Amino acid sequence: MKKLGIKKETKSIWEGRVPLNPQSVETLIKNGYEVYVESSNIRIYKDEEYKKVGAIITDDISHCDFIIGVKEIKMDELIPDKPQLFFSHTIKGQDYNMHLLQYILDNNVTLFDYEKIIDDEGRRLVFFGKFAGIAGMVDSLYGVGQRLKQHYDIETPFMNIKQSYQYDSIIVAKESIKKAGEEITKNGLPKDIAPFVIFLMGYGNVAEGCRDILNELPIEEIDPDDLSKLDKNFNNHKIYLATFKEKHMIERKDGSEFDLQHYFHNGEAYKSKLGKYLPYASMYMNAIFWAAEYPVFLDKSELLNLQKQGKLQMIGDVTCDIEGSIKATVKSTEPDNPIYIYDAENGKITDGFKGDGIPDCAIDHLPCEFPKESSDAFSNVLMPFIEKILDADFSKSIDKSELPNEIKKSCIAHQGKLEKDFLYLEEFLK
Repeated sequence: MKKLGIKKETKSIWEGRVPLNPQSVETLIKNGYEVYVESSNIRIYKDEEYKKVGAIITDDISHCDFIIGVKEIKMDELIPDKPQLFFSHTIKGQDYNMHLLQYILDNNVTLFDYEKIIDDEGRRLVFFGKFAGIAGMVDSLYGVGQRLKQHYDIETPFMNIKQSYQYDSIIVAKESIKKAGEEITKNGLPKDIAPFVIFLMGYGNVAEGCRDILNELPIEEIDPDDLSKLDKNFNNHKIYLATFKEKHMIERKDGSEFDLQHYFHNGEAYKSKLGKYLPYASMYMNAIFWAAEYPVFLDKSELLNLQKQGKLQMIGDVTCDIEGSIKATVKSTEPDNPIYIYDAENGKITDGFKGDGIPDCAIDHLPCEFPKESSDAFSNVLMPFIEKILDADFSKSIDKSELPNEIKKSCIAHQGKLEKDFLYLEEFLK
């Protein structure tokens, strides 16, 4: 009988998410598998809830055939010679996790990463992205209200919005934001901050989550190329939303015609053209995939210009790439200390809402602020793969295993060696 081990989360005290909820665990047990759940006192689903459906609560899952978690598993908690699935944050060659990847190779851990469970068109199949967008949008709106009040002494309906983790559910959060929207519709926003324009960078799952929250506000969509018209004709009873796609953000360095697929594979051939739009931004919501070869969109010079202009009230860096497309994102934050001020004059940061500079909300694990809803959704999309994973023979090469193609693509390392699609990581391990 195959045994599945569910790892407790130890990266952050805020991490209450689970990869499989009790309902999914019950299904596995009824289908003839054993499930061992590592005991945890921060998990959104308690030990007793798993025990009730037949799982075995334990402090040792080393005997299990396959181990799953959510966030990175610490090196001293990884089990050598075992296949394990979690978000490793290694596929971009992230410097802070290369020691983890090297440890995985040195100890013959077979590593699968949720981020690379994709279909034939490269679309992710198992993700928390929408919930990151939901929580990131709520927290950023909260941040705007606090920044305007604490630094400028400007009162707005945003002040009544709380942080995501302070709401019992997404439904309750939406009700609160809807009330703020009704107040904006009725009384308007202060002329000092109008027109209030939100830049939504991207159109994928994360952006969809942002939109899910924005739907509760009096939003008027505006094409990025029409932003210049707002100066003379705007309504302070509305919030303007400009959605940016790649065609708005980048251009070829050699001046030739833009091609989206070419950009995906040749990011170094492009440069940002976002500068002409940035002076209109009140909020900058970052919901794009970014890699090191892609252009930087908010470099230090752009940030300095924006700081001097004084219109930008919040960067919501949902993707949280440290020193990535936004150079103000120099660290990740936690829900109990979500925002810092980046001073582009000297590169220094100050936690909180006061001070010269631009606020940046860069929480690394946003979906944990809505742990139940995000876990249930994640469990539902992961479950179709679990039995096939448990039935696989990991003594074989991944290519010759019975694993579904989607899972094969997500294998970064097997038996101490990088899989062929991830050999590029050798350069980052040096």
